Amino acid sequence: MIIEITNDNLYLLEKNDFLNRKKVEEELRNNPFAKFLVLIEEEQIIGYIYYSDIYERAEINQFEISFLNRNCGKGKKLLQEMIMRVDKDITLEVREDNLPAIKVYKDLGFVEKVIRKNYYNGKDGILMERVK
Repeated sequence: MIIEITNDNLYLLEKNDFLNRKKVEEELRNNPFAKFLVLIEEEQIIGYIYYSDIYERAEINQFEISFLNRNCGKGKKLLQEMIMRVDKDITLEVREDNLPAIKVYKDLGFVEKVIRKNYYNGKDGILMERVK
């Protein structure tokens, strides 16, 4: 199940170690563009996308799937849901050596735009964009 976390359902984060409730609550309070989509299985959050929905575009700030749930299509499912909900241009940055993530992004229509040298503590980052 994929749901959006809002101020009305923050209680869903209480029995969760994967996504910090205080951080989410603070972002929702202080950032009018902040959105959180979570993937829940067996009453546990196993993945999330934190993004900013900024007028004509969206920017993915964080995207994480729990270690035991990686490389089995769950992250792709979550990202597809986010793409459907925002229905606009989307940007993100990814570490150059995160090949499984880059493959998913490319499969869903993201293209490499710019290399950011040493963006991740000595590793290059890739700015990717998906145009609506």
